[in-house]
Amino acid sequence: MFVSFEGIDGSGKSTQLNLLREWFEARGHSVMVIREPGATLLSESIREILLSTKQSITPTAELLLFSAARTQLVEKVIQPARTTNTVILCDRYVDSTTAYQGYGRGLDLERVQAINAIATRGVMPDLTFFIDVRYEQAQQRMQFAEGGGEPDRMERAGGDFFNRVRDGYLSIAATEPKRFVVIDGYRERDAIHHDLVSEVERRLTTP
Repeated sequence: MFVSFEGIDGSGKSTQLNLLREWFEARGHSVMVIREPGATLLSESIREILLSTKQSITPTAELLLFSAARTQLVEKVIQPARTTNTVILCDRYVDSTTAYQGYGRGLDLERVQAINAIATRGVMPDLTFFIDVRYEQAQQRMQFAEGGGEPDRMERAGGDFFNRVRDGYLSIAATEPKRFVVIDGYRERDAIHHDLVSEVERRLTTP
C-alpha cells in the first residue's frame, strides 16, 4: 500500500504519518517512510535549494526542481519498494505540486499536470489523506511547535498563497474522491488518527 499525506505547512500531517507508521509496524508490516522532496541524496540536495531563504526562485524553476527531486525518488525508491510488500508512507507527493505551484503560484494547471505525469511515471498513491486546516490555525501550531526555528522559503509565502493552496487541495479532492480523503484537522490528534486507521482498514479489507 502506498499512502501519501498532504496539507498546508503546520496542518499536522507529519504527526499523523508517524502515528500511522506505528500502527502498521505494531501489526507486523514492513514500513518505509519518505518525504518530498527528499529520500535520495539528489532529492535532499534539491530540498536544501528549494527551502533556502538565501535566494529567489521563479515559480517555473520551483516547479521543475520539485519535479526533478520527485523523478529521482520514484525511480530509485518508490518503484523498487512497490515490488515488495512494503507499506510506503510519503510526507507529500505529486498533489503538493498541483496545489502549491499550480493553484498557489498560479502556473498553468495543464502544464503542471503534464510535468507531474513525467515526474511520477504514472506511479500514484493508493490512498491520499489531506489534513485540512485553515492557514491561521496552521500558523498557531507552527509557532508553538518544539524546535520551530525560522520559517523556510516556502513557509514565508503568506496567507493569501496558502489559502489558494488549500483551495487547490480541496479542488483535487473533489475530482479524485476515490483516492483523496479529506480529514478535518481541527480535532484532537487521536480522533484524527482513528479516522485514518478506519479508512486504511476499510481499504485493506475491501477486494
